[in-house]
Amino acid sequence: MTEASATTDTRHLKALAVLVAGAAIIGVGPILVRLADAGPAAVGFWRVAFALPLLALMVRKTDGGPGAAPRLALLAGLAFALDLAFWHYGIAFTSVANATVLTNLTPVAVTAVAWVVFKQRPRNLFVAAVALAVGGAWLMAVGRGANAPGANPPLGDAFSLMTAVWYALYFLAISAARQTVGATRIMFWSGVASAPLLLIAALLLGEDLLPASAGGWAACVALGLMHVAGQGSIAWALGRLPAATASVVVLVQPVVAAILGWMLFAEALGPIQALGAGVALGGVVLAQMASRPKT
Repeated sequence: MTEASATTDTRHLKALAVLVAGAAIIGVGPILVRLADAGPAAVGFWRVAFALPLLALMVRKTDGGPGAAPRLALLAGLAFALDLAFWHYGIAFTSVANATVLTNLTPVAVTAVAWVVFKQRPRNLFVAAVALAVGGAWLMAVGRGANAPGANPPLGDAFSLMTAVWYALYFLAISAARQTVGATRIMFWSGVASAPLLLIAALLLGEDLLPASAGGWAACVALGLMHVAGQGSIAWALGRLPAATASVVVLVQPVVAAILGWMLFAEALGPIQALGAGVALGGVVLAQMASRPKT
């Protein structure tokens, strides 16, 4: 192994570690959404609103200020607003595990678009890894069947599945923007774009805008911090990893969410769901083996 290839491999592993950490942090999100006693879109608004002041400070330090709004960052903000609104309604109607798993069924779309639009052709082993990870996620989602907890599991699952489309668009927009723009600047401007859209959605849907308790406010503040740490880590890593690779790695997120849902809300994992979690993680590991730079 040459010195150059060793350096490339080290950078790849560092980006991978940051991406896994970011996905694990985001896995806490569904729990906080459940604890934030406000409307689903309103909770999304507060998440972004509490994140923006910190992002503004960070972008001033890293880039000297926000600068002009990159178009791709604004597109990411639109996609993120749709992502949060649909996802939070999914969490309200179905189990934490189902909502998070179905939301993360984006690798197929991301891989296909990255291949066709960005000419990031995947290896055969990577395609097999995507199929394995998505198959595991599907097992987690259907494992409880009609016994899945939630007010309206079929509707919640449908909302969560639609979220996967918006999450894929968000991923691809961030990945493209990261070729020329820093992660913090992208996060700031995508937040500026998504916050008013989520607020308008909450008002039009007649939601309770303000959390009804101190615990609800605390959950919203925690969501803001989680957004900066989790999505910020993912955005940073997307500047160093292919979008298709990153979309598979973040499938660790539903595994984290499912475990927390079991611990906090007694949403027990059945044997099929547990098998699905293992298969999904196996697909993630295989995807990383397939996407490592050639030496």
